[in-house]
Amino acid sequence: LVARDPPLAAVVVVDKASIDGTARVARDAGPLIDLVTLTRNTGGAGGFAAGIAWALEHHDPEWLWLMDDDTIPTPSAAAELVRAATSTRAVVAGSRVMWTDGSDHPMNTPRRKPFARSDERASAERAGGFPIRSTSFVSMLVRADAARAAGLPLADYFIWNDDFEYSTRLLRSGRGIFVPGSIVVHKTRVLGSTDVDPGPRFYYEVCNKIWMLRFSRGLRVSEKALYGTSTMLRWARTLRRSSD
Repeated sequence: LVARDPPLAAVVVVDKASIDGTARVARDAGPLIDLVTLTRNTGGAGGFAAGIAWALEHHDPEWLWLMDDDTIPTPSAAAELVRAATSTRAVVAGSRVMWTDGSDHPMNTPRRKPFARSDERASAERAGGFPIRSTSFVSMLVRADAARAAGLPLADYFIWNDDFEYSTRLLRSGRGIFVPGSIVVHKTRVLGSTDVDPGPRFYYEVCNKIWMLRFSRGLRVSEKALYGTSTMLRWARTLRRSSD
């Protein structure tokens, strides 16, 4: 990240009470790093909430580029996101996420916007992408003024669905675009979707998705019905495949 072109203004790293030397590694990366150290592990959701709040308060950014700790961006990833978002007046832009073998990562597929207007579709196509209704924290560009208006990700989620809920909230009234020219590598241990035997973390998938479908203002009623149905089908596949 320090070697990006164009250069980043700052890199906010959130250390969620780790004990593995993360803070030292971050500090050694150079003066561009702004390290935020939390006193307890708040999960990915809490980390993103803390990082966004810190960046908005202390750096006054125009854009926020959010990513996981196991995301490796290619050299042009940031520039492609900014180019596409600026040309289409999008408030959110998402990268194409690949695994270490060069294949698309099924865990981080953006959701197309089902009823995008023709001018929005045409604008996204001219920029080389398509309109989206949600995208992943693995690599998500967010316009800072939209982040200020929408608020923070829900830290109580701890993990899973935090990016789904947050991006749908940002995109309830704003444009989003998937940018296949912006490529990042998601270095997960295995290549697979979230519905392949997730283990104990499945609790957070169910708890957070139910809360989202009931209370989040990110989705309209019709969208909650649509995504709720697809969620039930995915849960059925998970239960069928799981050894637990």
